[in-house]
Amino acid sequence: MTNTMKAMVYHGANDLRFEECPKPKILNPTDAIIKLTKTTICGTDLGILKGKNPEIEETAKKKEKHFSGRILGHEGIGIVEEVGAAVTNFKKGDKVIISCISRCGTCENCQKQLYAHCLNGGGWILGYMINGTQAEYVRTPYADNSLYLLPEGLNEDVAVLLSDALPTAHEIGVQYGDVKPGDSVAIIGAGPVGMGCLLTAQLYSPSEIILVDVDDNRLAMAREMGATQVINSGKENAVEKIRELTNGRGVDCAIEAVGIEATWDVCQKIVKEGGHLANVGVHGKSVNFSLEKLWIKNLTITTGLVNANTTGMLMKTCCSGTLPMDKLATHHFKFDELPKAYDVFKHAADEKAMKVIINL
Repeated sequence: MTNTMKAMVYHGANDLRFEECPKPKILNPTDAIIKLTKTTICGTDLGILKGKNPEIEETAKKKEKHFSGRILGHEGIGIVEEVGAAVTNFKKGDKVIISCISRCGTCENCQKQLYAHCLNGGGWILGYMINGTQAEYVRTPYADNSLYLLPEGLNEDVAVLLSDALPTAHEIGVQYGDVKPGDSVAIIGAGPVGMGCLLTAQLYSPSEIILVDVDDNRLAMAREMGATQVINSGKENAVEKIRELTNGRGVDCAIEAVGIEATWDVCQKIVKEGGHLANVGVHGKSVNFSLEKLWIKNLTITTGLVNANTTGMLMKTCCSGTLPMDKLATHHFKFDELPKAYDVFKHAADEKAMKVIINL
């Protein structure tokens, strides 16, 4: 058997190569090696590609004195190939969902369910601080706490979205936004995470969900998936329209699901007194925070990285058919078409792409 595999490797800003790499090996007794069967591309991967996360190279140079590249990807499903001596919940041959968050389960933060900030080398590390899932094989640390058995009958495209997109939307958007029955909700950004917010918000029975984007195709999909109002902010003033729809008051919860100043600015202008602004988008630049206008409004403003503490619950909900997440998987590619998949995802509006699925 060969000791190498194909993978999508980031070598620096705008330098992404589909190339031959060494297969991962068990490094710690809590590790597992997973043979991927499906993976995908996240907006965060595009951010890394554009140089949004220079800490990847900086950290590698500090530890290894040089940067030899990082395999991207933190979402996927696969089959357990090998487990470390301390892994007890999984065995060779098990079909699993890989969580984007690795967690030791014992540190101070893990005991608070703040798994994104695991103090023992966990958190969001796949495709970031260690090699990720856009490869034929991946090493998953803390396997017992960071993998989920793939339920029989669950659509495997949906299973991939349970790695990151759906729990991120639910936890950092809907839960942090404290969406309650009867609330009015505005979601700014109709990408995969914004759509996940749209779907999981409906579990809490809000009275109104307004979706804002500049892509008419995505807005039409949002209508089909439960949005009560859609606004194309490229054609009309989103702030004015939302105020008009809410009798001038604004919404109970505004969810920022893009990560740029323009969408943040919409959110901070549309939350009514006592409301919630939940920032989900990954920001690479500073934004204007209008505290001089917001201090008086008794707002709750939250930020966060997914903890994946609701993945198990969401998996059961998906198995019941309550969340039609499969509609988000708009494009499918073979593994050797990964470079093409990146090109399609980078031009999502033109390609009418939501989530691209790569099959191995």
